[in-house]
Amino acid sequence: MPRSRYAGSISGPKVDVAIDMGNPLLNVTVDGFLKIGTVAATRAAAEDAYFIVKKGSFSSHSVEDTLKKMCKEGAYWGTVAGVYAGVEYGVERIRGTRDWKNAMIGGALTGLTISAASNNNRDRVVLDAITGGAIATAAEFLNCLT
Repeated sequence: MPRSRYAGSISGPKVDVAIDMGNPLLNVTVDGFLKIGTVAATRAAAEDAYFIVKKGSFSSHSVEDTLKKMCKEGAYWGTVAGVYAGVEYGVERIRGTRDWKNAMIGGALTGLTISAASNNNRDRVVLDAITGGAIATAAEFLNCLT
């Protein structure tokens, strides 16, 4: 008896922007900044839109506050992502291999750098470095599963 098969996949639209800065490290860093900064700004806009609708009042003041929050969140998380992407790329180039250890080192150094720049105490900086390394390593392992 003849059988037929159907195989397919559905994936969402993928938008990829490439900016050539003339240096691969800068390319990776700027790419991370733009992608994650955009996500953070969009999240801030969606959150504020929810609260504006919930409150039921819409004013130019609330729009200004939303734009300020979008810029602040986008710049902060874009910087974190840019630092992480740049450090991970640098570690990969130094080690000569691409594996989970690069993510761990990149996450730890990014957590340390961002925490130290925020004038946190020594214990908080160490904890943020551990957290950054753990999250980056877990994300790398999860990417390997899919």
